Amino acid sequence: MSSVRVEELYKRFGRVEAVKGISFEVKEGEFVVLLGPSGCGKTTTLRCIAGLEQPDKGKIYFDDEDVTPLSPAARNIAFVFQLYALYPHLNAYDNIAFPLRAEGLPKSEIQQRVSEVARLLQIEDILHLKPRKLTSGQKQRVALARAIVRRPRVFLLDEPLSSIDAKLREVTRAELKKLQRSLKATTIYVTHDQVEAMTMADKIVVMNFGDIQQIGSPHEVYHYPANLFVARFIGSPGMNFIPGSVEERSGQLGVAINSAYFLPLSEEQRLALARFSPSVHQVILGVRPENILVVGDEEKVLDGEVYVFEPLGAQNVVTFRVLGHLLKALLPGDVVLRVGERVGLNFREVRIFHAETEKLIA
Repeated sequence: MSSVRVEELYKRFGRVEAVKGISFEVKEGEFVVLLGPSGCGKTTTLRCIAGLEQPDKGKIYFDDEDVTPLSPAARNIAFVFQLYALYPHLNAYDNIAFPLRAEGLPKSEIQQRVSEVARLLQIEDILHLKPRKLTSGQKQRVALARAIVRRPRVFLLDEPLSSIDAKLREVTRAELKKLQRSLKATTIYVTHDQVEAMTMADKIVVMNFGDIQQIGSPHEVYHYPANLFVARFIGSPGMNFIPGSVEERSGQLGVAINSAYFLPLSEEQRLALARFSPSVHQVILGVRPENILVVGDEEKVLDGEVYVFEPLGAQNVVTFRVLGHLLKALLPGDVVLRVGERVGLNFREVRIFHAETEKLIA
């Protein structure tokens, strides 16, 4: 397996800048997810790494080897496509064996390698079947087996779970991550599904409009989003936002939401604010739904009116109307509220963003 390094990658299609000079690194054996909405440039980036697209500028390295000018075959990568791309006239065994036969390997070695990977993916009993006889989950495993059997330097996966149903996708996510760990495979995985990214990745590269918004672990991008886009995109429901201003009241620095509501800043937050810019005035408070609490009058920071109540069993999603804004909260299943009811709200944890640059301050 190899490490992968992308340096100043730039790709344009006509007038469209698909990828805008991005750089990131994937360590050997690491599982990295390129995450973002449709059209953000993640698949184009993956195709450039694979050699299926030639970048207009920039370099791609496997270990310290510049593979930018090499063909896909010369890069020794395995690419698993969204729609599997299985040969319909070949059974599962022959689909898996196809790349080995193309390399001219002996029949005995081909049989050994196919048997090993079939056992690993638990598909020994379907090797005789053609793709039309297979379920979506089985096709996905055959496509993975065909990729693994080559023992490539890098695995590249382009939304491989998008065409299977939700329940099977949940099971397959766990199996795929376990498989990647057992193979110690350097893997770059493209998806727009943040649940896939959060549950599978060692590191997430969040993209939008051809640029990288943040690189970090699932914990980092969720709890410390670099900007409003990441905060909004990561999480279901996404982070809530309330505009405010930095003010000093009674000798204490804090964020005023309006004349009635004032949130004092901790020492850590004050220092972060000073480091970011001593002249920051307009800010945006970000609050994750699970960090909104229903409290009594003595603890409340804001008043909220219940706008929508959605029971989910173990949890309830409640939308509150607060100062003309709608805030979504995740509350325990035993907290039942009526539409129109007014309650006191407090926040367990907040993030502060600069109103103009939209970057995280504290």
